[in-house]
This record gives sequence, C-alpha cells and structure tokens, in this order.
Amino acid sequence: MANIVFLSRRLGVLALLALVSLSASPLRAQDVTAEEAASNAQDAYLYFYPLITMDVTRKQMTNVPKPDGYAAPTNHFGNVLAYPSADNKVVVRLNFDTLYSSAWLDLTEVPVVISVPDTGGRYYLLPILDMWTDVFSSTGWRTTGTDAQTLLVAPQTWRPELRSGFDSIGLPADTIRVDAPTPHAWVIGRIKTDGEADYAAVNKIQEGLEIVPLSAWGDPAAEPADAPVDSSIDMKTPAKQQVDTMKADAYFSYAAELMKTNPPHLIDAPLLQRLERIGFIVGESYDVSAQSDVVQKAVSEAPARAQSLMQYMLPRLATTANGWSINTDTMGVYGVYYLKRAIVTQQGLGANRVADAVYPLNLVDADGQPLNGAHKYRIHFEKGELPPANAFWSVTLYDAEGYQVANSLNRFAVSSYMPFKTNSDGSLELYIQNESPAKEWEANWLPAPTGAFNLTMRLYAPKSDVLTGRWVPPAVKKATSTPGMVTQ
Repeated sequence: MANIVFLSRRLGVLALLALVSLSASPLRAQDVTAEEAASNAQDAYLYFYPLITMDVTRKQMTNVPKPDGYAAPTNHFGNVLAYPSADNKVVVRLNFDTLYSSAWLDLTEVPVVISVPDTGGRYYLLPILDMWTDVFSSTGWRTTGTDAQTLLVAPQTWRPELRSGFDSIGLPADTIRVDAPTPHAWVIGRIKTDGEADYAAVNKIQEGLEIVPLSAWGDPAAEPADAPVDSSIDMKTPAKQQVDTMKADAYFSYAAELMKTNPPHLIDAPLLQRLERIGFIVGESYDVSAQSDVVQKAVSEAPARAQSLMQYMLPRLATTANGWSINTDTMGVYGVYYLKRAIVTQQGLGANRVADAVYPLNLVDADGQPLNGAHKYRIHFEKGELPPANAFWSVTLYDAEGYQVANSLNRFAVSSYMPFKTNSDGSLELYIQNESPAKEWEANWLPAPTGAFNLTMRLYAPKSDVLTGRWVPPAVKKATSTPGMVTQ
C-alpha cells in the first residue's frame, strides 16, 4: 500500500503535463540547441536543489537508532535540550533564541497525529515543510495560540471529505487537519528559550510533543524499539557540502528518483516541459549518458553555472537597506521563484513564512565593506526604536559558511530578553568585535572571529512596519569611539 495515497495526485500532474505537451507540440530533446540546453540544465539544477538537500538532510537526521538531539527515527521528535555547541554543523544558520524539536514524517502508509501540549502562553512555532521546502502548515503562538492541540497530518488524497467531526475516527473533535503535498515532510519546532536558566521549563514542553500513526492513536504508548541504521549513509559530511559537491550525473539521477514519489507542484508544469527538452521526464529515471552530446555537456556544466549564479544573486535577491538584505515576500512559500528557493535552501534551510519571522541578513558594513573581525563594529538603536517584533528579536553571528563561531563567552547571539546596558540617553549599542569592549559592556557584546563573518537579525512575528519596508535595521558601523559613548 506504500505510496498509494500519493499516486492519484502524481498521475494528475503527469496528465496535466501531457496536455501541455500535446498543445505545444515540443521539439524532440535531440533537437535542442547548446544555448537552450545550458539554460534548461542550469534551471533544472536550481529547481532540484531544495528537493535533494531535503532528502540528504532527511536521511542523515533519521539514520539513528533512537532520538538524539536534532536527529530521530522517522515519525519521532528529536529534542534539542540545550543550545548547540560551536562545532554543530547539522544545519546552517541555526538560531539561538529557541530550542528545536525536529521530526521527519513518513506518510506513505498512514496519516500521523501530532500532539502539542499547552505552552502556558510561551511563544512556539511548529511549521511543517514539504520536500520542496514550502511551509504548508504553521501552527503556533501567532496562528493557533498556545493551548494544547492535536494535528492530523495526512496526504491530500486521504479521505478529503473529512474536514471536521474528527471524533468520528477517535480523535478530539477540535483536531486540526493538515494536508501534506509530499509523502515525507519536516516538522521544525521552535520554542522560545531565554538562556540556560530556561532549559528545564522548555524541556518539559518538548517532552509533551508526540507523534503517533493514526492507526495507533489511543493505544498505550510502548517504548519504541531501536530503529535500523544504514551504514551506507554519509553521516559525517554536512548535507550542504554533499549537495554542493555532488557530480552532475548523480545529481540529476537522484532528482529523477525523488520525483517518482515527491510530486511537483502544479505550477511547475512550464518548467517541467523545458526539462523534457534535455530528456528529463517526471516519473522516469534519468541517465545523462543516454542523452545527446549537447545535453551531456550542458548537464555537466550545470552545477558550476548554477552555483555561480546563486552566489552572484545572494546579495541581490532581496531589498537592501543600510547594508542589510531583507526578504519580506515569497519566503517559506516560493511559487515559481526557483532561484530564490535554491539560495534560501543553501543559505538557511528551513526558512519560515514572513508572517512568522523575518531574517535580515548583513554581509557588509555602512561603507559597503565585508564584515571582518579585524575591525570593531557597532549597531546603534535609538531609545524606543528597537526592532519591531510582536514576539521577540535577536542578532546572530555566523562564519562565512553559515556556522556559529567558538568564542570565550560561548555566545552566538544577542536577544531581546538579555539585560542589555543602555547609554545615558536610553539608546542601545551592540558591540560586534573579536575582543571584549570592556567588562562593563560585555552584556552588549557579540563576539566575532578574527576573519570574515556575517550577521542575521531575527524578528519573530514581525510588526507591519517590517513587512511593508517602513522599518529597516540600522547600519553596522565601524567603531569610532570608546564603549558607552553615544554614536549615530
């Protein structure tokens, strides 16, 4: 019965593509020009990037006998009980404002039920991503409140008429149904955590998160047996590195196999028709060596071309103001913006919808120069002009690869819950530098490495001024005075 519930949707997509193909009367793949093949192969690489990254990440994170931090067997939560250490490289651009509870769902056999405990008003977010990295559900403080709740996560084609009256199948009547577009999905739970002293309270909430198959709902919970571990899976090389260094033939072949069970979105039909021009047919395996010389060359060059474009477009992808790159649209749900989706996957896998969080990214200072620990920097907030977030905000520092940096304070972020020291006029300055700004100002210090780095500001449940662009973060400026002196 595996994958049966997803079969009709995939066939529907293929039927649509067939109609498009018949109406367009496309040329054969063998007739494609070198220029067209290169363009199509590059766009195919970008299109596949999230799907492959998600699957490599899924394999790594579920290839454990029992829950262990971020990792857990399929359909089990892995709870991170403390902030990650400097050497944790499971996922890029981790946050240090919330503790994570992560779970990979497998819906090929049966829907699953997720139980969420009452968080007592504490902020939490429980987005669920499909294998294309689109957030198709966003339960939490902003949307559904903090009372206890039950989610039924099911394939779109499973009993589509069942939208209420869940007590008829033994679930609470107020259960929330969530339709999953792909047979695997990633739950990335985040619970607000105000430092080490808050761990115990948050860990108790994490213990209350539970996933059970619908068929086992209501049965006494048994201690799960150890899950099998696949020794062939590379557990040492970060998923991002595996994908970025994957050979073109393996990359395209991998994508073809994944798309047999992870259907494309209906709006992808025009791009999929272009992929047919390089011999790529949804639902079929892909052998690059069986294609024409023109197509083989285009595919072999696609990784370098696509990644070069991704790097070029990274600082140009969003609105730029005061040195910050700010995305307030098509985040978390990307539509046909495949380039943006690939870049976000590479730079920060697991991005939220903008209504839940906005993450301004800073790569340069006020003078347009890349951030580097050889300099001392400040971010100045006037009194009453802290980042406008309904929940909370933070600033996190990462190295050039997107990972946290070891430092003497073991501090990777500064957050709005912290007891900052303000200036005499009530303004606030954050000090971003390699060495301490002075003991009395260390509450405001975000330690930097000696080399290149970048910053991410996070605004949880951002206010409308953020979403409309009326507010932007202040520039990161090189320090020109001693700590405590008011700067502009």
